[in-house]
Amino acid sequence: MKKVVVIGAVAAGLKSAAKIRREDPEAEIIVLEKGSLISYGACGMPYYVGGLIADVSEFVKTPAGAIRNPDFFKNVKNVDVRIRMLVTAINRVDKTVSVRSLETGEESVLPYDKLVIATGATPVKPPLTGIELGGIHQFWHPDDAVAVRSGIDNGQIKSAVVIGAGLVGMEMAESFKVRGVDVTVIEMKEQVFPAFLDTEVAGSVAKYAVANGITLLLGEKVERFGGEGTVKEVVTNKRVIPTDIVVLAIGVRPNTELAKAAGLAIGPSGAIAVNEYMETSDPDIYAGGDCAENTNIVSGKKVFAPMGSTANKHGRVIGENIGGNRIKFRGVLNTVAVRVLNFHVGKTGLTEREAKELGYQYVTAMVAGPDKPHYMPGSKPITVKLIVEADSRKILGAQAFGEGEVVKRIDVMAAALTMGATIDDLFDMDLAYAPPYSSPIDNVAVAANAVMNKLSGKLKGISALTAKEKMAEGNAVFLDVRSPAEYSQIRLANCPGVKNIPLGQLRTKLNEIGKDDEVIAFCKISLRGYEAACILEGAGFNNVKVLEGGIVSWPFDCEK
Repeated sequence: MKKVVVIGAVAAGLKSAAKIRREDPEAEIIVLEKGSLISYGACGMPYYVGGLIADVSEFVKTPAGAIRNPDFFKNVKNVDVRIRMLVTAINRVDKTVSVRSLETGEESVLPYDKLVIATGATPVKPPLTGIELGGIHQFWHPDDAVAVRSGIDNGQIKSAVVIGAGLVGMEMAESFKVRGVDVTVIEMKEQVFPAFLDTEVAGSVAKYAVANGITLLLGEKVERFGGEGTVKEVVTNKRVIPTDIVVLAIGVRPNTELAKAAGLAIGPSGAIAVNEYMETSDPDIYAGGDCAENTNIVSGKKVFAPMGSTANKHGRVIGENIGGNRIKFRGVLNTVAVRVLNFHVGKTGLTEREAKELGYQYVTAMVAGPDKPHYMPGSKPITVKLIVEADSRKILGAQAFGEGEVVKRIDVMAAALTMGATIDDLFDMDLAYAPPYSSPIDNVAVAANAVMNKLSGKLKGISALTAKEKMAEGNAVFLDVRSPAEYSQIRLANCPGVKNIPLGQLRTKLNEIGKDDEVIAFCKISLRGYEAACILEGAGFNNVKVLEGGIVSWPFDCEK
């Protein structure tokens, strides 16, 4: 009988145990967990705080309502899950693990034929003065969610500070906001979502967040916490912020201590090195979940990419292979999706910043448009940014944002990236079309077309970041080809070089623009801006560019 020991009982650990059981009905499977709660969906915790989830127990239930506790795994999976058991050492020579009961202090040794390390990650806790005060939460366990929601429910929490503008940080900002709590997010980098968004995309997200009541302090560093017993203020390098609660959301580190002590290889990302079969440097020991390293499918680089979806895939591959099969895990695209109130954000593959750092010769395009035909109720704008390798035309990455349906487009891009698709493949994809769901030419195909036009020289685009620099220089003509009514409703702020000539009048007013002027044409989404550029170039204007994404995607101030 094969003896399998699994260290860790959340996503990867229990997924691997369940899969091993399906592959091998006779195996002895023991899962050791130092905590008292197992198999919980931590990713849903911000939405429990925000009131979308009624009971925290939902995080440990199956879709059918059964509680996933040790008895459940014993009765349904025939897996022996032992909680409050700390693994203190791995002996690779004898193939044993040393275990200490956190309830009784009793120590024991368990033999294994195959071992799975699924020890997860630990949130970063900075060594700042006052970090041990009450009311400072790392938000890594359901107990944190219960404490925060209780504080809001009983009226003790009126203001909150979130440190870190990543996924958890901004999800918590949303939850505080919808519960009527004044929330401030502090981020030491100069943008939100610094780990996975390009600057101009992050700027649009930040613009929306601020407009909807979330205070963002970017490029600001926390120095200490103040209070007597309980946190009452956060002191940064620029100000003092009174608060009733602090949420630390500044990232996590893989739990590799056991692996290091056992002499297992640690990868360049700082996580446990594994091969495509999820085997560590010891073929009888596997690692999966947040403690294990991944390979980026596009770049081939080793990355630390903690994500619940990835952990579950790791568990399945590990279970297959321990069960006697030989299944590969290809890697990840660092695909993410996040909601900030009614604003949706997604990313897959490489960012432009990463493509540049890796030495790719690339082209980008940013296109905006409705997520379904404009005449359909509920139609909302979204913007798609595409990064493409110039010579091969292969897609390198994509980002999308807006109030419309974003995740569908990111998933299409993720599928394309996984298959090594080009922009031509992206355009050729026969995506579903019906007015309730999308436009005849979907936003991702429009983005592919824009890159094609750039590569062929038909489209000369300019990013919002470069356009802003041109605006500051004051030499370029910003040609707004919207109607006077649209122009009166919203305009680019602090733009002395703007000229409003509706597209239908442009051919008769060409003399109002100097042929030697640098012209940046745009409209709401810059579709009319592109038409204007074509008209101008046809009339002999030689220095015409299109503001990519138009006003919808402009990450800077507008005026009304």
